[in-house]
Amino acid sequence: MTSRTTQTVVRFSSPFRLPGFDGAQPAGEYRVDYDEELIDGVSRLAWRRVGAFIHLPAIAAQSTTQQMMPIHLSDLETVLEKDHKPS
Repeated sequence: MTSRTTQTVVRFSSPFRLPGFDGAQPAGEYRVDYDEELIDGVSRLAWRRVGAFIHLPAIAAQSTTQQMMPIHLSDLETVLEKDHKPS
């Protein structure tokens, strides 16, 4: 199975909580890595996301330590949708 990792930056305008995290994370921009697998049997290249990791702390935060935490794709999508809804 062919796989790849792609990176993106997501932005939260307010503090957010992800399941499995000790507490809320501050608003800001966060790097997210997506693990993807090639879908076999299609006439063109297609990739399926099979995992995601968020880098903590936020990009702009000054910290001597950083960590990469696994997250569920559906949890990330839910929190981003909630954050981007108009109040």
